[in-house]
Amino acid sequence: MTSETIRNPRTDHLLTSENSALIIIDYQPIQVSSIRSMSREELVFNIVSTTKAALNYNLPIIHSTVNVETGRNKPPIQELQDIIGHLPTYDRTTVNSWEDVGFQQAVKALGRPKLIMTALWTEVCLAFPALDAIQEGYEVYVPVDAVGGTSVAAHETALRRMEQAGAKLISRVQLYCELQRDWAREATIPGFMDVFESFDGFNPEKA
Repeated sequence: MTSETIRNPRTDHLLTSENSALIIIDYQPIQVSSIRSMSREELVFNIVSTTKAALNYNLPIIHSTVNVETGRNKPPIQELQDIIGHLPTYDRTTVNSWEDVGFQQAVKALGRPKLIMTALWTEVCLAFPALDAIQEGYEVYVPVDAVGGTSVAAHETALRRMEQAGAKLISRVQLYCELQRDWAREATIPGFMDVFESFDGFNPEKA
């Protein structure tokens, strides 16, 4: 029962704390209220737990909003502000966040080749920057159960378009397990169990 030597976390082909970053785009009240591809309550639960996982594994997080400074939109949902309100938010007017200079510079400054991208809506504010990031050589991962579209068809069609361009579709649970990888890495286990709860009330510590 011996784990192999830890692979180089920067060059590992799987997601690690040192080769990836989490991108969060437009989880604002209006966008959340317009989601029809899954229940809004479950969506919020999933993006919050995905964000907690990123914090648990010390992934850098780039958080972007649209039209807050112009007064046309509201700040991020409180559930996200409660856990990443201390981080800077890159506000923009562009529909495609990749076309905002500040956002794009912040992503590139991280030097991470793998981007775990989440956004509302899947068909717009996720698809557009994901396609641009892929075009520029990034590996894009999409946690499909932490993003949402204005309809099931819009969400699924956008996922298909991104996948055709090279995006890798994952789930939030797969993300947690890929970052943890080995139960011998005990420092992150408490946080892993904390975010592993399910929307329907499943708790691994009580199972």
